[in-house]
Amino acid sequence: MSELVTGDAVVLGLRPAKLPSRALAIAIDLAVVLTVFMLVSIGLAVATVSLDEAARAAVAVGVFLLVLVGGPIAVETLSHGRSLGKLACGLRVVRDDGGPIRFRHALVRGAMGMVELLGTFGVVACVSSSVSERGRRLGDVFAGTLVVRERVPAGRGLAVPPPPPWLVGRFTQLDLSAVPDELWLAVRQYLTRMHQLDATVGWSIAERLSADLVACTGTPAPQGVPAAAYLAAVVNERQTRDVRRVVAASGGGAQLYTPTGHPQQGLGMRDARPTGSSAPTGTHSTGSAGTHGPGGPGGPVGPAGTGPSSAAGPTGPADSTGSVEPAGPEGSGAPATKGFAPPA
Repeated sequence: MSELVTGDAVVLGLRPAKLPSRALAIAIDLAVVLTVFMLVSIGLAVATVSLDEAARAAVAVGVFLLVLVGGPIAVETLSHGRSLGKLACGLRVVRDDGGPIRFRHALVRGAMGMVELLGTFGVVACVSSSVSERGRRLGDVFAGTLVVRERVPAGRGLAVPPPPPWLVGRFTQLDLSAVPDELWLAVRQYLTRMHQLDATVGWSIAERLSADLVACTGTPAPQGVPAAAYLAAVVNERQTRDVRRVVAASGGGAQLYTPTGHPQQGLGMRDARPTGSSAPTGTHSTGSAGTHGPGGPGGPVGPAGTGPSSAAGPTGPADSTGSVEPAGPEGSGAPATKGFAPPA
């Protein structure tokens, strides 16, 4: 891994290409270029058969310079450092600061390649690439370029650091609807890489992002709160709202319907009881009519609905022992959450 620092004090982690992969890419490029050179030479030899010897020699030199030298330079310039061989091997030529190359970089590399690759059959290029820490040949040293690997194993993304505990939940009333996605992305990239930046540069970036965020929300940042901590707290608040929105959309706040026809508001699934529960309902069974009447077991039984045993007592709630929890956020009926852990 090669760490390059740009003008904005951003550390770039690049993987320089080593000699085997570079040699394979150059071999593919040379095979393609030589094939094109042979085809063009044969065609021009047939077309210039009527010319004299000097004219044919001039045409041959022009074709050599145009195809073997100008071809790779044009391809690297137009493709921004990705020739056919480098594209097949997953390589790319970039500047020392990680930016794309231009015509002057490709011209210096092509001119030095005439000496390194064609003049010495690649011996000088192999020696210089083996000695260099980043695998650069002489053409890369003079042009200020570097050949890096583009196809690298995907690693885990860096998590946004959590805000200080005393700032969690402080921005629940902040309006974040006007903040664009580009600003969110810039804030996340800064928070994940702020420890790699210079202290002064990182502070200025945090102040600029904080000012942009305040301009979008219309609410000034609290006094005495560092800009980086303010950004982390606002990002944490947005993550909290996103998780709550997903939970609400997945049906977590649906009401529970019972057979009696009365929806139990605010009850979670763990508070629901199955039908036929042994919980007391507050009514007496009609099968005990006359059992405990004034006349005893053999006493007279009054008409239906007039005897003392058929009188219904006060009707209680369907579940007098279940505790009703307060409704969750947005009045969805879900139990209120006790806290939120920011996702990794």
